[in-house]
Amino acid sequence: MSKEANNIKDDKKVISVRIKRGKPQPKAEPPVLFSQKDVRRFVTEFVASWIRGDIIIRFPTAAELAKKTPLSIAFPTDPSVSAELKIKEHYVDLLSIIAGIKPASIQEQEQAISEVFKMLLMFRSANRIEGKIISNDLEKRVQQLEKTSESTGKLVEQITEFLFTKKEPKPPS
Repeated sequence: MSKEANNIKDDKKVISVRIKRGKPQPKAEPPVLFSQKDVRRFVTEFVASWIRGDIIIRFPTAAELAKKTPLSIAFPTDPSVSAELKIKEHYVDLLSIIAGIKPASIQEQEQAISEVFKMLLMFRSANRIEGKIISNDLEKRVQQLEKTSESTGKLVEQITEFLFTKKEPKPPS
């Protein structure tokens, strides 16, 4: 065979391939313990429990804030204003942003939620929260229990009625 015949044979063995580009895969987010939705739920339950009086927060005193502790680093202090008052004012200011009372951008609202969550962690780790943070789904659970109790009561009535009604004897066949 001639060299040209070999080249033609080799050319016929070439396979053309088209590559279809798929959608680019989104970058996987690093795994986090709590999603933004979870953090928002914790903050909501924390704030609602505090407003209802289910929990008491023992805010740091001026003497405690004067010492170099994680509490004094976490909370802003201003020498011209009482440190105790300033921290409470800061907390209420954050709650006003979260509740929508104080106008703020979405980014500022998210930042306020993050700061309140950090405060929750700080207060909890320093044993400064007395009482229990009650979940918002408590009311739903109570309603579900009431429904279950009501349906159970109806079933008991039906069973009692069935058991204690006189049955007419069957005539002998």
